[in-house]
Amino acid sequence: MRVLKKNLKGNEGEITLVPQTLDDLWHLKYIIEPGDLVFALTKRKVDSATDKLRPEKSEKKTVRLGILVESLEFHKFSNRLRLHGPIEHGMDEGSYHTLNIEQGNDISIVKVWKGDQLERIEEAEAAAKRPKVIIVAVEEGDADIGFVRHYGIELYAHVRQSSGKGEGSLREDFFETLLEKLKYPLTGEESIVLAGPGFTKEDFLNYVKTREPELASRILIEDTSSIGMSGFQEVLRRGAVDRLVEQSRLSREAALMDELLKEISIDGKAAYGMEEVCKAQDYGAIETLLVADEYLRQEREEGSIDSFIRNVEYSKGKLVVLSTEFEPGQKLAALGGIAAILRFRI
Repeated sequence: MRVLKKNLKGNEGEITLVPQTLDDLWHLKYIIEPGDLVFALTKRKVDSATDKLRPEKSEKKTVRLGILVESLEFHKFSNRLRLHGPIEHGMDEGSYHTLNIEQGNDISIVKVWKGDQLERIEEAEAAAKRPKVIIVAVEEGDADIGFVRHYGIELYAHVRQSSGKGEGSLREDFFETLLEKLKYPLTGEESIVLAGPGFTKEDFLNYVKTREPELASRILIEDTSSIGMSGFQEVLRRGAVDRLVEQSRLSREAALMDELLKEISIDGKAAYGMEEVCKAQDYGAIETLLVADEYLRQEREEGSIDSFIRNVEYSKGKLVVLSTEFEPGQKLAALGGIAAILRFRI
């Protein structure tokens, strides 16, 4: 994400930015809320007065509109964020319009900003300067390729050997197909973690070295017990992504959830569910407050959670928002959407 302008007085004002990736659009889903004023270029139908015999004729014109957001939808498979609401500034004020925000569009957001929303923007800015990471999880005759996104791991491709485990040409065909699938989305900036059980991953790396030596130089090997999504999770837990990227949001979330679940299992320094978490805050015991993104969005729409978050932060507690697109966030959602790692047991 690239920030073009900030004009804030305290926590209120305008930020103009450009989402550069699908991850940035996902961040905006949790930054923009109903009631925010958002400006962007858009297409709007303009009635044509030149053809009176066909009054229904109209053309679309590029205009800059400001809408008061009433609803929003993140479409990750079409790479866009849709914002819907009445036009506050521009042509046809009062009419409803939908802004389709895509990568490369500059938008201005005017609102009362919350601390975690400003942190999201800073995190997305920093992430734009870090290398992108792809994980390839491979075993004999079977492989998965996933992109490490901010919101989780997106399975990009699955490759299976045509028949049997085999040797010779069958195996080489499998490696060739896997390499082509791996190369297809690359821009030359990505780092690659090659993981899996056994020695197939080493054999595939040797194959890559003979055909794409520059690509092979960007590959890190990691042992896992499985492939697929569970193999991807193992890679994160083992810190392979952190070794490629100075700080990984996903690895941090996985580590925090592991710590929380461990404390819960021993009836230790943990609380989950709003009632228990509020009780912990009454004692000033919250060290890290964990909130699932969808739970936070829902509670904000009801207007009941931000004062609680401020109280936690005043007590030197830290807020971490977990993505429900990713396994740790899904586990947190199953615990009620909110939990805390405590300074002491209560």
